[in-house]
Amino acid sequence: MEHFDASLSTYFKALLGPRDTRVKRWFLLDNYIPTFICSVIYLLIVWLRPKYMRNKQSFSCWGILVVYNLGLMLLSVYMFCELVTGVWEGKYNFFCQGTRTTGKSDMKIIRVLWWYYFSKLIEFMDTFFFILRKKNHQITILHVYHHTSMLNIWWSVMNWVPCGHSYFGATLNSFIHVLMYSYYGLSSIPSMRPYLWWKKYITQGQLLQFVLTIIQTSCGVIWPCTFPLGWLYFQIGYMISLITLFTNFYIQTYNKEAASRRKDHLKDHQNGSVAAVNGHTKSFSPLENNVKPRKLRKD
Repeated sequence: MEHFDASLSTYFKALLGPRDTRVKRWFLLDNYIPTFICSVIYLLIVWLRPKYMRNKQSFSCWGILVVYNLGLMLLSVYMFCELVTGVWEGKYNFFCQGTRTTGKSDMKIIRVLWWYYFSKLIEFMDTFFFILRKKNHQITILHVYHHTSMLNIWWSVMNWVPCGHSYFGATLNSFIHVLMYSYYGLSSIPSMRPYLWWKKYITQGQLLQFVLTIIQTSCGVIWPCTFPLGWLYFQIGYMISLITLFTNFYIQTYNKEAASRRKDHLKDHQNGSVAAVNGHTKSFSPLENNVKPRKLRKD
């Protein structure tokens, strides 16, 4: 294991350069092995879920889900507020910001982004709750790819570029997660579900987040600073992959739902018209049956 870790360290150093010493000895950051093992266990659980839950009843989990989603919502609020104030205090440049320029404010950003990285590990529970509740249709390729890749990417970000231009995507994502986990928390309460209407707009917000991140990252390419260009190119590529997958999800989920609703509405309208005609016809039948034929006068 030590030999494997040493080989990984050598590989990362050759590919990305020396690590940022400001995060040395931080929990989970010194060694990639724990992050890698957590990712493998996560993928194994996803793969084994049909066998485990095949003959089991689904779990409600609504009480735990309310607490879990509330906790992640509050953590997202904290991260968003701290990132915004850190960027403001450090007078970060929107177009390009290096990783060693503002001293104290950089350290504030680094501390918050560690929590952002750690939150990606916590968010594996999203999938585990889907498994326990037998919501298998929600465990898509997009869902698994997004959860697994974010944890591993942010381990690398925290070790090499833990502040500077890295702040922007995390700030937007924290804001989106405030809305998303608020929605999930409320949807865990059965009585609240009829009043929740903004799920579609959360997905739209996520797509907007990816587009804005590409724009801001591209600024760093066009007007470069001391932030490594390789990371900027990688982020643009990763955002494109997320836009592709989320757009497909949006089309498959919301456009098809809208088409299905229109079809059902048209069907109901047609059935209603037929029912009205039939009702109108039938409304005369009792009268017709009750009318007695008049006797002819015998004049």
